[in-house]
Amino acid sequence: MLKKEVNYQFRDRLRSIHKKDLRNFSLSAENDEFEIKNGITVVLPKDSTEVTLTAAQDFVEYLFVSMKVSAMIGYEASGDAVVLKIAPENKEDYIITFDDVITITGKNERGLAQGLYCLEDKMNVKKAPFIKKETISHTFLFSPRMIHSGYGIDNFPNEHLASIAHAGMDAILIFVKGVNMTTCGYVDFNELIKRAAKYGIDVYAYSYLKSEMNPEDEGGEEFYDNLYGELFRQCPGFKGVILVGESVGFPSRDERVSQNNDFTTKDGFPTSKPRPGYFPCKDYPIWLNCIKKVIKNVKPDADIVFWTYNWGWVGEKERIELIRTLPTDISLMATYEMFENFVRGNIKQTGADYSLAFEGPGTYFSSEAKAAAERGIRMYTMSNTGGLTWDMGTIPYEPMPYQWMKRYAGLREYNEKYGLCGLMESHHFGFWPSFIGDLAKQCYIAENKDMDKCLSDVLEARYGSDKVEKMKEALALWSEAIRNYTPTDADQYGAFRVGPSYPLCLVNAVKPPSVDYAHFGNGILDVIYPADYSPTNRLPCGRGMLPQLRLAGELELLNKMLEYMRGGLKILKEIENPDDELLYLINLGEYICCCVTTGIHAKEWYKVTSDLKVAKTRQEVRGILEEVKAILRAERANAETAIPLVENDSRLGWEPSMEYMTDAEHIRWKLRHMDYVEEFELKCYLDGSDEKWDVK
Repeated sequence: MLKKEVNYQFRDRLRSIHKKDLRNFSLSAENDEFEIKNGITVVLPKDSTEVTLTAAQDFVEYLFVSMKVSAMIGYEASGDAVVLKIAPENKEDYIITFDDVITITGKNERGLAQGLYCLEDKMNVKKAPFIKKETISHTFLFSPRMIHSGYGIDNFPNEHLASIAHAGMDAILIFVKGVNMTTCGYVDFNELIKRAAKYGIDVYAYSYLKSEMNPEDEGGEEFYDNLYGELFRQCPGFKGVILVGESVGFPSRDERVSQNNDFTTKDGFPTSKPRPGYFPCKDYPIWLNCIKKVIKNVKPDADIVFWTYNWGWVGEKERIELIRTLPTDISLMATYEMFENFVRGNIKQTGADYSLAFEGPGTYFSSEAKAAAERGIRMYTMSNTGGLTWDMGTIPYEPMPYQWMKRYAGLREYNEKYGLCGLMESHHFGFWPSFIGDLAKQCYIAENKDMDKCLSDVLEARYGSDKVEKMKEALALWSEAIRNYTPTDADQYGAFRVGPSYPLCLVNAVKPPSVDYAHFGNGILDVIYPADYSPTNRLPCGRGMLPQLRLAGELELLNKMLEYMRGGLKILKEIENPDDELLYLINLGEYICCCVTTGIHAKEWYKVTSDLKVAKTRQEVRGILEEVKAILRAERANAETAIPLVENDSRLGWEPSMEYMTDAEHIRWKLRHMDYVEEFELKCYLDGSDEKWDVK
């Protein structure tokens, strides 16, 4: 049984890197296994740096904490040893061989670190310090693998960096508004860069530096040098910078876009023209070359990453025309699955934002990957494969491995076909170490072609060999569940953004409270259903609108999703002797059911209250009010069910950019809001005399 947690207590688990007392002392080493025994020495190369030393210290800690083996670190050994060597000429990232000693030969020090983590992975599966004597050659398909913090916005304690490195990721992202300034305040960039480097992790600046001048304006280059050049002069350790139009606000002169950046004319009238950040403007190459120049004057090998995030809705012609004019010494990034039209049930879906409902690749990504390959531009993608998307805003990861494996397979295909080499694996919702992250790491190794075996191994490592088959059966149902999710703005910015704390508003739009120190807080939640973020925040057209005609189809899909989730839960609950790892997974599954139930109720609420607002007779109103009250009763029960779930796991209900939006306190706020709706707002529909109504 899980113990009740207070808010932010999940960080204790994030700081725990190695699982205690994992060893099964009833096991003995087989003839073809190497046994790691007390007194073994990890032998460092003479010219190694902090990267290798940090990884060796981690390995020694792992052996002691998880395997109850005491080891040493040194530059030579006379007995049992794990010998670390560097061979820059190797094509593989690392090769592990077994003789009288274990030898790890890495292409570089990061390869050595990953080789040590590989030994840990093998022992996690075995539950003993025994490793089969076979040559292990591993080549990583993707680098960089970039991730935001799951501990808190731009907050990276050493333990979180270590977990990120163990997951095979080699780069982190921080939001940059100026030198040592992020969206959440002061951060010593150079200190973070040095700490991350010890774990073999680069740091990228995700730019929030506002482009207030066009580079062709008088003094334009000086302006950008004072922004980007100065950032790299003060913090030369940055690996590179992420540039996305939505975040930097480029003042384009392209006649096809709005010149005042807010979709309106100078008189305030709406216009059909998009903002520059939402369109492939023809003068982006001028802006990009200017930024590239001022940065590379300081750091010639800086990685300039140009992300085409917000114009996947634009025609292929305009997008490809831009790519054909971009400089070739940059990295191009396109989001993997967004903007795609696909059919589920009897309705056409469109991926409005990051989603696992559609595995990808999308046509937008595919077309840009092909164009980048033709021009010899290095290609990255925003893949969300850290384990989370915007499908549900207050969960740590989406436990749907078979759908993730479809995405991994596509990424591997595009790596081979078009040279896709880099990944951005989360946005500000960050990273939570889980079996999904373990699975991604294994599936991104070139030599690991059997993804189902990878899944079995990571489940065995996390949960034990006796649970693997039942878990795969349950997780297959959950993987089918997410394929029935409806990835519209109405859902992702509405009920699914916060789940069971989402208010069912009738007359007044009331948002759940948020804290002042949150990056976004409740600003990225829409409580008027259907949520439509155009035109002020997204597109100059209503892509988020949800016509009444779609409701029946979407309700059918979400009810299927709920059925699949409950089916998987039933199987997981039948597993005997669950440990905390499995109990947290079951708890997460139950919380996801609550989120789906709220999503269903939000759609039903919209349909019924829309009827209420056009009712013509008092009798008709009374009949509809009974339906309204039934939805309120059902959602009240759902919200009450969620309270112990978020109390069991303080990561539920929290997201780095919003902070807590669905903890027990916020759910109880929602229950009070339901009282208000029932006691005050519903009565408005029966107030007044009979003369007010057509009572024929």
